[in-house]
Amino acid sequence: MAFGRQSRGTERQVVLFVLCVCVCQSGAETLRYSLAEEMERDSFVANIAKDLGVSPSQLASRKARVVSEGNEQYFRLNLNTGVLTVKETLDREAICPQSDICTLFFKIFFENPVQLIRGEVEVRDVNDNSPVFPEKEMVLEILETASPGSRFPLETAQDRDVGSNGLQNYSLGSNPHFSLALGTGKDGAKYAELVLQRQLDREQQREVNLLLSATDGGSPPRSGTAQVRIVVLDANDNIPVFSREVYEVRVAENSPPEQLVVRVAAADPDEGSYGRVRYAFTQTSERSRQLFELNAATGEIRVSGNLDFEETKKHKLVVRATDGGGLSAHCKVHVEVLDVNDNAPEIVLTSLTASIPEDAPPRTVVALFSVRDRDSGDNGRTECAIDGDLPFSLTPTFDNYYELRTNAALDRERTAEYNITITAMDWGRSRLSSRERIFVQISDVNDNPPEFTQDVYTISVKENNTPMLRIGKVNATDADAGKNSRVSYALVREKSKEQPDVSINSENGDIYILRPLDYEEVRALEVTVRAADGGSPALSAEALLRVLVRDENDNAPVVLHPPPDGSAAAGELVPRWAQAGYLVAKVVAVDADAGQNAWLSYELAKATEPGLFRVGLHSGEVRTARAVTERDAPRHRLVVLVRDRGQPPRSATATLAIALVDGFSEAHLRVSEEAPASDPDGRLTLYLIICLACVSVLFLATAAAAVVVKVRRARQSMAGSLPTFPKSAAESSAGSLPRSYVYDICFSAGTVNSEFRFLRPLFPCFPAGLPHGPGDQRSSVCSANLGEEVDWAAQGRVPPSEGTGPRPAEENASSDQNPWLTHQ
Repeated sequence: MAFGRQSRGTERQVVLFVLCVCVCQSGAETLRYSLAEEMERDSFVANIAKDLGVSPSQLASRKARVVSEGNEQYFRLNLNTGVLTVKETLDREAICPQSDICTLFFKIFFENPVQLIRGEVEVRDVNDNSPVFPEKEMVLEILETASPGSRFPLETAQDRDVGSNGLQNYSLGSNPHFSLALGTGKDGAKYAELVLQRQLDREQQREVNLLLSATDGGSPPRSGTAQVRIVVLDANDNIPVFSREVYEVRVAENSPPEQLVVRVAAADPDEGSYGRVRYAFTQTSERSRQLFELNAATGEIRVSGNLDFEETKKHKLVVRATDGGGLSAHCKVHVEVLDVNDNAPEIVLTSLTASIPEDAPPRTVVALFSVRDRDSGDNGRTECAIDGDLPFSLTPTFDNYYELRTNAALDRERTAEYNITITAMDWGRSRLSSRERIFVQISDVNDNPPEFTQDVYTISVKENNTPMLRIGKVNATDADAGKNSRVSYALVREKSKEQPDVSINSENGDIYILRPLDYEEVRALEVTVRAADGGSPALSAEALLRVLVRDENDNAPVVLHPPPDGSAAAGELVPRWAQAGYLVAKVVAVDADAGQNAWLSYELAKATEPGLFRVGLHSGEVRTARAVTERDAPRHRLVVLVRDRGQPPRSATATLAIALVDGFSEAHLRVSEEAPASDPDGRLTLYLIICLACVSVLFLATAAAAVVVKVRRARQSMAGSLPTFPKSAAESSAGSLPRSYVYDICFSAGTVNSEFRFLRPLFPCFPAGLPHGPGDQRSSVCSANLGEEVDWAAQGRVPPSEGTGPRPAEENASSDQNPWLTHQ
């Protein structure tokens, strides 16, 4: 045993193992063993682990196994001990019937990594077969005229053993007429011939019986016997003569039965029965007798069985021709069986990995198989290919072994399994092929993150919702399989932000609102949703969830002016000369809702005199519906209804107290004294007071500066022949109202001591006798009477603007008034 004799120590075993691997991969060395036939089942052949220098545990971990060539498996490898044993009793004669040397080939196959080691076992012959003659009795007809020295061939014995255990010698029982001559043919087979020592005399002895023994060279030797009966014939002086001593013919292995192979012919010049020749096989093997039949009368040799080139390539036949007088002659027929491409290639699968991961690198070995064709020449030459365009390739190794490898990256999401068809085809003229299908499963690897169906999910929900309300869901899919495709959902928490009022079901992606929402506080929520798969490591994706809060009409309008506490009841003053469309006041209201729910409309709900006032539907401006008359009551109370457009609508009311006065100051004082003090605790009122104070101070400062400038200009203009008039109000920088009005500004802070008044208009005095315009009745008014108060309203006139004379009240009835300056 090549490696068993060299295993000395662990270190040397490792070296021998590495050497063995290298040698086996290169195909330059083979494990060789010998075994005697007829050994009992499970008999020891070799210690493979010891010869390879590996431990039995390594054999088990690498999944070592023995594979015999051919269909029969003769050996078994014990992975626990590393011992190679026979599976059953080996009969050399049955395994190798036509070979003197019987060698069984096997391969040791390793996985993880894949490795093949070749080996062979020579089955030694033992002397378990005795020589056997084809017939127990051989009959020879010999003429009495046969001369001494004549030779007569005898049937050879067949011994299935080989070598020294095969047929070695013949012996003949003692007799006075014949001796035995031994010979060796070209093929090394021994044969025996009877040699006539003394002439026969038919009259003295009609038959001679002899005992022929065949002995082999075994220890102890075995022998077989046959009776030789010699019939002494009457004289026949001509023997048959064949036209050729050796007939050589060729016949195809697929020749049908009854096909003529050759016709042998022997001629005998004798007449009568001595000239009639009969043919028979002699010294021919039993297998050849089964495959060919000989016509005894015609000498035709025909096919009688199924010829097989792969079983026997040549057949040697010996034909004996015997005439009626018993004389015979022999010829040899050599039949060469021609190979026909009648065997398709055989694919034998040695190893298969049924499942490989999709991230397996290219050149990964998937399967190992061998291809065998029993034909010869081009008929036995094979090639392999993979059907279709698949990411696999075939790599030849040695001894017609092929490796099925991957040649590209795999993707289970595109193809989860492959049905690989391997076609093996020979090179014969009529090419034969065979196919083997291999199913390879691609196992999943977590290489695909979840994918949301949308990048942004927008979900709307009404405000004032119920807690834990399901408002929708997000959905993500994962192209992987198994746990790698199980998607779980979670909200991404940001440290700098508060926890949102949104929750998500980790399994199905349902979205829930945790508490009621208020549109007026939060109009939209944005949160990031993460979907993670169950792989290791887990892959994830994110999407934006936007929750839009839909407004509901849950807020009634809030009246800012007049304040709901009743402080505005101090009054809105309307002069008696006010015409239709005169701006009395403006109701200011707001609604915390949005959209249609915040669209406000105003209407007059209640009035002391409904026909005197009207309210703008969308502006909230309270104006006179007609001109004020002397018959109208001096005091009016209006209730303005403010309504939104929600469903159902919500509303609020504002109450206005209006006084019709002839002069603003006295009437205002009277109304103010009767008005209750406002509540200074209202925050909104406080903010309005502060804003009004700032605006009023700025306005008063600007007005005072303008007054001083105009007075100086007026005095300077008195030196001229004609009086000079101020220019337009825009140049005076005194605001948008003419300076000629009497201003009466009062801060509604609960007291009337904060009034600021201009008690007379500011315009220059006109010298007596100068014209002041048509219809002017103020010629007696001069600048010296600055302390007097002119009642323009009693005269049905308005104060004159700069550069013009007094105008009728009708011309200025529609001039805009600032409700915030007038009534706050």
